Amino acid sequence: MNKLIQKAQTLVEALPYIKKFYGQTIVVKYGGSVGDDDLTNFARDVVLMKYVGMHPVVVHGGGLQIGDHLKKLGIETKFIAGLRITDEQTMEVAEMVLVGKINQKIIEALHSMGGKAVGTSGKEGKMILAKKLNLRKFAKENGVKIPKGADLGMVGEVQNVNPDLIKVLENSGFIPVIAPIGFDDEGRTYNINADHVAGKIAGALNAVKLILLTNVSGIMDNKKTLISTLTESEAKKLIKKEIISSGMIPKVMCAIEALHEGVQKVHIIDGTVEHALILEIFTDTGIGTEILL
Repeated sequence: MNKLIQKAQTLVEALPYIKKFYGQTIVVKYGGSVGDDDLTNFARDVVLMKYVGMHPVVVHGGGLQIGDHLKKLGIETKFIAGLRITDEQTMEVAEMVLVGKINQKIIEALHSMGGKAVGTSGKEGKMILAKKLNLRKFAKENGVKIPKGADLGMVGEVQNVNPDLIKVLENSGFIPVIAPIGFDDEGRTYNINADHVAGKIAGALNAVKLILLTNVSGIMDNKKTLISTLTESEAKKLIKKEIISSGMIPKVMCAIEALHEGVQKVHIIDGTVEHALILEIFTDTGIGTEILL
């Protein structure tokens, strides 16, 4: 009986959050670092969110999978400032892996849990207007050095998001699953950082939350203790002190940008934890780091 009461108490704890976020959009970025083993768990949580009246929107990356596929094809991969140099051949492989493989795998997982999902990239419905990434600006913002004359090729950044297609899918009961690819005014295709895409889409949708799934607990202080809540000013101080460093810097900068574009809260959580999304959204304490203005 006690176990049954505990289950009931868990549902009661979730009730105010279900009420608060009913009808609201929550953008979730599913990263390649989370791993295929956690996909079923992720899909179950997302479908539950949809069934209780929320509008989850999934944006996914796939850098690790793209790298593996390039290796199988014998195509050498080079990086500048942690970003893959993307020529036409690499772009073709990236689009094939992101849209044709990873996107479909996530859709299949959502369907297996009873959800209805539609896969798309930023090309459909003119969703993501992109432009070539300003590498020098990126390097300066993230504190990295780049070689003189460095060029990433077909690596882009979001110039504008048209959320019309996403809204149509949401209102029709579907879960949109979006690959981070866009194109410019002249029809050139660009591979874009998935965190950046997720943040821009969340801003365009006025999402109540943006949740970035990673394979770490969240943001740690200098004693390796999880920081549960962080403001923009506090985050920038930690970056200057190099407590926030490496690959976490672009995630935090993406979070801050999303907040300035209208997202209420951004969460960085460990997607390998069972029911990570449910624990972060429906409980009082959460499991990761929430970032606020």
